[in-house]
Amino acid sequence: MPIYEYKCTDCENEFEALVFGSEKPDCPKCESTKIEKLMSACGFVSKGSGGETVSTSASASSCTGCAATACSTCSH
Repeated sequence: MPIYEYKCTDCENEFEALVFGSEKPDCPKCESTKIEKLMSACGFVSKGSGGETVSTSASASSCTGCAATACSTCSH
């Protein structure tokens, strides 16, 4: 069950919602149905066989302008 981030285009409220299938949530602040899905940074930690951290995403980004570890908009 994925959790998505949304922004209401009526009141500018940003919120997260647990979404099932193709349903589209209403804004919890103003109850508007005029929302857009935001891009979310995936954050995870990969552990090696000895429990040491092997790699992370989002927080270990080399990009200063975004939270991704690699993207097509920059050379990092």
